[in-house]
Amino acid sequence: MNEFSAEAMGLVIREYRLDQSPSMTQDELARRADYGKGGAVSISRIEHGLISPREHRLAAIALALRLTPEQLKQEAEDRTRSLAHQRGQRPVKLREQVAETKRRYAEVNEKAAQRSKITQEHGEAFYRVHDVVRDEFFMRFVELAKSISGAPEPERPRQEEIESAARASTAIRIGAMSAGIANAIRGATAGGAAGAAVGGAAAYGAFTAAALFGSASTGTAISTLALLGGGTLAAGGAGMAGGILLLTGMVAAPAAALAAAGFYVLRRRRNKKEEERLRTEVEAAEAALDQSQQGFDAMIEVLLRAPDIMEYVSVHGTHALEKWRAGLPPEPRDWASLGEDGQERYKGFLRVAGCLLAVSSINVSALLTAEPDALREMDAAIDETLRYADRTIRSIV
Repeated sequence: MNEFSAEAMGLVIREYRLDQSPSMTQDELARRADYGKGGAVSISRIEHGLISPREHRLAAIALALRLTPEQLKQEAEDRTRSLAHQRGQRPVKLREQVAETKRRYAEVNEKAAQRSKITQEHGEAFYRVHDVVRDEFFMRFVELAKSISGAPEPERPRQEEIESAARASTAIRIGAMSAGIANAIRGATAGGAAGAAVGGAAAYGAFTAAALFGSASTGTAISTLALLGGGTLAAGGAGMAGGILLLTGMVAAPAAALAAAGFYVLRRRRNKKEEERLRTEVEAAEAALDQSQQGFDAMIEVLLRAPDIMEYVSVHGTHALEKWRAGLPPEPRDWASLGEDGQERYKGFLRVAGCLLAVSSINVSALLTAEPDALREMDAAIDETLRYADRTIRSIV
């Protein structure tokens, strides 16, 4: 767990950026640290203590500022202690205590509001590209696959492979998801539930639910790739609105606990007992925000990286799929009629679909409430999933 606060890290980064000769703009730092489009916005949010860079981004920022990651972390840890010491010195007079508590109350609410705004912004960006790749690649491949009879079932991971490790490897997990998709295709062809849904989001929601159920039936551990309640990141359920509303509500939860205490803030005067009560609740909300910072940062990192993978498929995958479709024999078509090259492309597209399902069903909400040890494990598993999916997809299309 980090020994520095997001606020302290942001202050240190801003100071070093401005101390460069000549001073560096946020846009320049974003470019040098390999942030993508809109990177200056991310740097601004880091400097304001709203988000904190993950390890690989922190290393890139440190290099751009001519520091080592260790130096940057040490500076942030020192600043964290300094800020804590300053805040530990409470005013003596009640009037000054009231003013300080009111200021901190406003800061907590503003930080929670900014978190909700950031979450909604990245969530909507995720869904925009997700819906494109859903309609133009995933469901289009499913429709083509349903027209091919006799396609073999993908090789499932052996039970001993699953049981040999506490957590199935990413390759096994995604292989199981590809097998689940193949099973759902056969079910849809036979007139099952996945084939009965009408419309892009509805059909996709039913189909991916069937595919994930088929994946789970292999015994593969997919706890870090579970469905997101109230609408998944793979749409379905309550869809985009449901998923984003759930996440924005969760990130604002620490401030929501202060709502009942807001009455005391609005009063022109409050007695010592009322001041103590409000200060205690503000401190609890501040602590909750600090404790959830790393989970929030991990969630935002997923919402930044996942769309890049999907964007690649929406451009290159859809082109490759259309080229394959144009070369298919006329219907009715069977597996043998595809030829060796066509069969290999089918298998590759099925693997890409499995990667997309793995990426789009990552349970980002769990990151917000995970304890430090669990968060580290989940973060590592999600990073492995995103890296593997990106690498696999690029090797196929």
